[in-house]
Amino acid sequence: MAGINGDDGEPGFGVYLHWPFCAAKCPYCDFNSHVRHQPVDQARFVAGFLKEIDHMRARSGPRTVTSIFIGGGTPSLMAPETLGAILDGVAGAWHVPDGIEITLEANPSSVEAERFRGYRAAGVNRVSMGVQALNDRELRFLGRLHNVEQALGAIRLARDIFPRMSFDLIYARPGQRADDWERELNQAIDLAADHLSLYQLTIEEGTRFFALHRAGKLVIPDDDHAARLYEITQAVTAARGLPAYEVSNHARPGAESRHNLTYWRYGDYAGIGPGAHGRLETAAGRMATATEKHPETWLEMAETNGHGVIEESPLSPEEQADELLLMGLRVREGVDIARWSALAGKPLDSEREAFLMQLGLIERIGNSRLRATPEGMLLLNRIVTELSL
Repeated sequence: MAGINGDDGEPGFGVYLHWPFCAAKCPYCDFNSHVRHQPVDQARFVAGFLKEIDHMRARSGPRTVTSIFIGGGTPSLMAPETLGAILDGVAGAWHVPDGIEITLEANPSSVEAERFRGYRAAGVNRVSMGVQALNDRELRFLGRLHNVEQALGAIRLARDIFPRMSFDLIYARPGQRADDWERELNQAIDLAADHLSLYQLTIEEGTRFFALHRAGKLVIPDDDHAARLYEITQAVTAARGLPAYEVSNHARPGAESRHNLTYWRYGDYAGIGPGAHGRLETAAGRMATATEKHPETWLEMAETNGHGVIEESPLSPEEQADELLLMGLRVREGVDIARWSALAGKPLDSEREAFLMQLGLIERIGNSRLRATPEGMLLLNRIVTELSL
C-alpha cells in the first residue's frame, strides 16, 4: 500500500536506544530519566549497551534497520565517542543501510557546536530538540534549564549541522490564551525546518506537577479550552504547510519521522538501554520487551547476564490487533483493515463502525483503510474500545 508522501508504507524495523541521564528532572516529565551529580562512567555504559544489542540481535535474527532513535533522558549529554561506539554496535549486529534516519534527542541547555559536529560525524542526520516554549517565563515554569536565546541558538546550530531538525513545544499550559498560543505557534513555524512535535500538557502521576495539581496549586485549561487550542494547532500548521500526520506531530510533505512511523504502523523495534520498551518478532512469536529502569541496576544486569531485560511477554493475535488499532488510528494514513482483521480473527463490526461514522469520529479511506477524523483524534481511546469489542 502507498505510504505517506511516497514512502513504501512498510512498518520497518527500528532500533531505540535509551540514554537515561538528565541534568535536571522536569516537573511534568514521567519518562525514565535520572539526575546524577557525579560523572557517568560512559565507557562502562557503552559496554552494557553493546551486550544488550547482541542479546536483541540473538532474539530478532538478521534484520535490516530502517531507523535509529536515541532518546532519553538527555542523549546530548553523551560524548560523541560514546554515541559513535553504540551506533557501531548496532551496525555490527544488524544491516544498517547508508542514509537511514538516525535521530538524536537534544536539549538546548546541553548543546555545543563541537559536540553537535561530533554527533553528525558519528552518523546522526536528524536532531529533535526539546525546546518546549518560546517564552522565558514559561520555560522557567516548565523547569527547563535553557532560556529562549539559548533555544534559538540551538535551533540555528542544528539547522546548520544536520540535514533534518525537529523541535518540541508544550501547549495548554496554565493560563495560556488562544491568541498567545497562535502567535507562539507561528513563531515556531518560522523557525522550524520541516517538523514540529506539539504536545498538550498532561498531568502524569509521579511528577511534581501531579502533586501540585492534586493540591489545587496548578490549574490547567479545561477540556473545552484545550480542545480549542488543539483546533488552532491543526488549523495554523495546515495553513503554514506542516499539517498533522499524527495527533501531535506535524511535518512538511516527506519529512515525517521515519522512526515514529514504525511505531504507529506497528512495526518491530528493538528497545535497548535502561527502561527501553520494544516489540520484536522472534522465533517464538511477537514479543513485548522491557528493560530494567534504574540505570546502574540495568548496567549490573547487562554485565552479569548480557542484558537488562526484565520482561519478555508473548502477544496474542488479539492483543496485537488492539495495539495495531491504538497505534494506527493516531496517524492520518489510518489502519489497514485487512491486517487488523487477520490479527483479530474477525471482520470489523459493521454496526459499531457505522455508529462511529455517524458520530463523525472515523472515516474510510477507500475500501482498505480506516482512520480517525480530526474530531475523532480527541477521542481515540473511546474509538479503540468500541471497535475492539
